[in-house]
Parts: sequence; structure tokens; C-alpha cells
Amino acid sequence: MPPEKPQWTELYTEVVTGGLCTGCAGCIIACPHDVLDYDTSDGAYKPFHLDIDGSIDSCTHGEKGCTMCTRACPRFRMWETEIDEKRFGRERTDDEVFGQSLDIVLARATDPELAAAGQDGGFVSALLTFALENDHIDAALVSGLEGGGSWRAVPTMVRTRDEVLATAGSRYTYSANTLAYPDAIATGAERIALVGMGCQASAPGAMQARKAGKIARRLSLSIGLLCSKTFDDAIFEELFEAKYGIARHEIVKMNIKGVFQLWLTEDRYVEVPLKECHAWTREGCKSCPDFAAEHADISTGGIGSFSDWTLTIVRTEAGRELLDAMIAAGAVETRPGDDDPAGIALLRRLAGVSRKRWPATAVEAPRRLPA
Repeated sequence: MPPEKPQWTELYTEVVTGGLCTGCAGCIIACPHDVLDYDTSDGAYKPFHLDIDGSIDSCTHGEKGCTMCTRACPRFRMWETEIDEKRFGRERTDDEVFGQSLDIVLARATDPELAAAGQDGGFVSALLTFALENDHIDAALVSGLEGGGSWRAVPTMVRTRDEVLATAGSRYTYSANTLAYPDAIATGAERIALVGMGCQASAPGAMQARKAGKIARRLSLSIGLLCSKTFDDAIFEELFEAKYGIARHEIVKMNIKGVFQLWLTEDRYVEVPLKECHAWTREGCKSCPDFAAEHADISTGGIGSFSDWTLTIVRTEAGRELLDAMIAAGAVETRPGDDDPAGIALLRRLAGVSRKRWPATAVEAPRRLPA
């Protein structure tokens, strides 16, 4: 009996409509036939099959043997163990609740402009700027903001310091940053960094583990963002404006530190209780088990006791080499992660909470927790 070649039909049934899809869009950028697209209407954030070929749940290219969409999906079948084996040479242990790591440090940019523009010390902004200016990468896929003060997050490709600065800071609505991949390819980029939450940070590892060709090679650096959830874009009108009278264009900066923090024009500041935001939790986040972006080269987040330092988890040798080069060049400063035991404890707790989200009906691995 010939080996099974899972394709769009299986991906659609098991992931897209099976409650596992995070909306990372890895399948879309990996599709060599351009028959998949992305739906952001009504908070969907999911791939769909175009009616130019096959139907909503079938693909003629898949029937002929194309498996690229399932090779790219970081939630398809034994995704976690496959990526673990490829990235780290072994599966994580049950005690490694927030994934495998080489080092945990607190880091921040030494450049005042990058530190001010970025979030929690500007480490990711400093990393991207350093990597672009020192020939580590050709481009990076990040989230930017749609023009006109909409605060709508959109996939964006950056290649320069100015572009990094223009896209710095956090958005808590969803942007499938992978969708900026074609823009990077159009510039001739061959070494591309992907910045995104765990759902996106795992996509390069899935592609590499399943041998997804050029795209797996080009996505050469994965920067993960610690993430409990993102919110549907409707939260701006339906909560911030309806209850607090805050229009989108008035928001200057946002962060989450136990509450949803909003800095507004005219030096105004508002805190929104997180419990009021839960109703706008994006559907794709509700079963995601990966708070800590476990398959990134470097995972980062602004949790813990220090608001001007980024908790940074170095997971791969490639990540360690890049951070060491940044330290040697004076682009960042670091201190031991143990300086913030409360931050490490929170990392472990939030990672454990996320792992419990993984459905019992799916493959078991992501639900494993220490006794």
C-alpha cells in the first residue's frame, strides 16, 4: 500500500475546521499553486481554498500529490515532536513546560532610539536592526500598522533600520506576518527572519522538518513573541470606543501588564481590565498550547518585574551566536534571567496554562505536563 500523502483535504478537516488552526498562514505562503487565500472577515483569520481549483475542502493539486500545505502547518498531526526533533535533536521533556532552551537572560537595546521605539527595552528592534545591518539576514517579516491611525495590524516586510523603527512596538490584534513573505522574495531576499507569536514561530520549523523546499531554507531565523492570546480587531470599536470613548486614532501605544494599557494623545493614559477583553479573544488562540514560542531561535517577552528589560529565551545555537555577536558589538546589554525569579515563575505558569488548552481529541504531545 503506498504511503499516505496528506494534503489540503486532510488539513481542512483536521486543522482548519477541526479547531486547531491558529491562522499563521504558513500553508498559504507554502502553496506553489496559489490556490489558498486568507480570510480576516468577522474575526476568521483562517486560510481558505479558492474556487478556481477544486472546492472548499478539496484541491486538484493535492489529489495529484502536492503536500506543501500540510508540510508547512505547525498544527498538523505530530507537529510538536517533529519540530522538536528537527530543531533540537530530541523531544522536550515533560518538565520543559516552556520548551527547550540554552540560556535565559534579560536583554535590552543600548541604542536610546531603538529602546524608546520598541517594547520593554527594544530588544527585538535592536536584534532586527543588527541582523540586517551586519549581513545575518536580508529581510524580516513583522507586523506593521495600516495607515490613517486605524491601529489595524498588517503583515509587513522590513529591510532597514528606519523600517524597523516604523514598525516597532506591540499590537495585540492578530497579524499573520508570514503573508509578507512574497514581498521579501520580490526583493531577492534569501535569508528571511520571521517575527511572530508561537503559532507563527513554529512554521519555519515545521517546513524544515517536513522538507518544504526553498521556503524552509529561506525562513532562516525565527524570533518568537511570548503570547497568551490576541484579540479580534473589533475590540477597538466594541470595547475601547463604546465603553471608554477611545477612538483608534487617539491610541499612541499599548501594552499588557496585568491590564490592557493604552497611552493616548495629549498625554492621556487608560487601563482596561483584561477580564473585559476576554470576549474578543481571537478564535485561533483558544486551543493554542504555545505561550512561549517554543520553536523559535530566540523567544522574547515583556513579562516579569522589569518593564525596561525583555525576558529572552535563547533556544538554538543560531540564536546564541546572534545574541553573542550583538553583545560583543555593544548593540544590547544583558543580565541573568535569574535576576527576575518572578518573571521565570510567571513564564512557567503561563506556559502551563496554555498547554492545557490543547484539545484532548488531538495528538497528545502538547498537553503533557509534569506530574
